[in-house]
Amino acid sequence: MRYDLVIFDNDGVLVDSEPISNRLLAGYLTELGHPTSYEESLRDYMGSAMHRVHDIVLERTGRRLPEDFDDVFHGRVFAAFERELEPVPGAVGVLEKLAADGVAYCVASSGSHERIRVGHRKTGLDRFFEDGRIFSSQDVGKGKPAPDLFLYAAERMGVAPGRCVVVEDSPLGVEAAVAAGMDVYGFTAMTPASRLAGAGRLFGDMAELADLLTD
Repeated sequence: MRYDLVIFDNDGVLVDSEPISNRLLAGYLTELGHPTSYEESLRDYMGSAMHRVHDIVLERTGRRLPEDFDDVFHGRVFAAFERELEPVPGAVGVLEKLAADGVAYCVASSGSHERIRVGHRKTGLDRFFEDGRIFSSQDVGKGKPAPDLFLYAAERMGVAPGRCVVVEDSPLGVEAAVAAGMDVYGFTAMTPASRLAGAGRLFGDMAELADLLTD
């Protein structure tokens, strides 16, 4: 293994949640008078913390989203997760391999702790992630593209940034990992490779990751 710690993004990397959440986000913003397509939601918000949605809407329209926006949106997302959410194909195999080989890993997500746990319970990934392996932008107050979350995860896991690799599928996440001084593997299943150009390596099938990490 080339690294001492593998840091996974969550949405779109471990759980196949991006199509669900961006469909619902686009619909809710449109409902509130901010017309947004699914493709625009992916482009503007994929991989970001909720404060970015508020910031962009305010910047573009001069209007604030409702105070209960996050609660309503998350209620819709969690209900949809219960109906539809699945692990990303290949993710279980990668986690089983890392666990069997004794390689340290964790998740560092822009999503809330509640969102991470709801997704992991539904998909069965909770068996791989006890509390000490889960980090959220809630823990640092500053989401991606700031490097704070990845640096915090590495510190808590006791690994120097230069010995970490981040697995990401969003441009914001890649930017954050690079800023943290970590290697990045860009997962292109949902994101065009051109938008993840800052990653050191690109791959499109999660089942390939375990072998790539030992190359």
